[in-house]
Amino acid sequence: MTLIDGKAVSAQIKQEIAAEVEQIVAAGGKRPHLAAILVGHDGGSETYVANKVKACEACGFKSTLIRYEADITEAELIAKVEELNQDVDVDGFIVQLPLPKHISEQKVIETIDYRKDVDGFHPINVGRLAIGLPCYVSATPNGIIELLRRYNIETSGKKCVVLGRSNIVGKPMAALMMQKATPGDATVTVCHSHSHYLKKECLEADIIIAAIGKPNFVTADMVKEGAVVIDVGTTRVPDATKKNGFRLNGDVQFDEVAPKCSFITPVPGGVGPMTIVSLMKNTLLAGKKAIYQ
Repeated sequence: MTLIDGKAVSAQIKQEIAAEVEQIVAAGGKRPHLAAILVGHDGGSETYVANKVKACEACGFKSTLIRYEADITEAELIAKVEELNQDVDVDGFIVQLPLPKHISEQKVIETIDYRKDVDGFHPINVGRLAIGLPCYVSATPNGIIELLRRYNIETSGKKCVVLGRSNIVGKPMAALMMQKATPGDATVTVCHSHSHYLKKECLEADIIIAAIGKPNFVTADMVKEGAVVIDVGTTRVPDATKKNGFRLNGDVQFDEVAPKCSFITPVPGGVGPMTIVSLMKNTLLAGKKAIYQ
């Protein structure tokens, strides 16, 4: 069993990005600039955004954090998005989700200029991904593809089961694994909470990507010997032994499942660090105008 070390891979990629940024700047080019909008004080969002700002520093990017209280109106937020669309110094930007209930997330996402949508959530980027055109790929699926690539995990012709059908992970992950590419070229089944024969589907899978949001959902009796298991789950579970009072728990019953696997990602330290570094890769592409002129 090989443990897939997302932390080590992400550190390596940050070094690669930083080296390229220094080359760009030394040649008289522009330092990539990522902006982030954070609304309210959601604990998870605060952590994610702080980590993104840190990652920008490590990659040599310029970063701007724009904060609003949770009572900002939808119109005010959309006006700020439109302002960033027009700001020539900002190469890419994100609006950290979730947003307060009175703001339509979809409306905000659709207002973002798709050429600056480094989260890969705009319908144009989602549509381009679906038909295999260059685009900003959403960060978590992109990070998983990078892990499969760097660990030389064979995917062509393999049966891949994606557990979960969210717009952020499940659907784009399935699309990427289906495409004629390496990694990719797999036979993909998408399962969810209403799927019949879910255990049978998983037992036949060479690769399981668990993004269903239920702690310890994947148990040893669902996984065949030698399978590759990628755990996207990050549920906060109360834990009195931890300083902050909780621990992150994956969708996979790790201790049971790991001995059966050829490769498996831990939680934390697997997919999580790759999500942020994928955002950095998209920001570098945006700075270079490598996808959209």
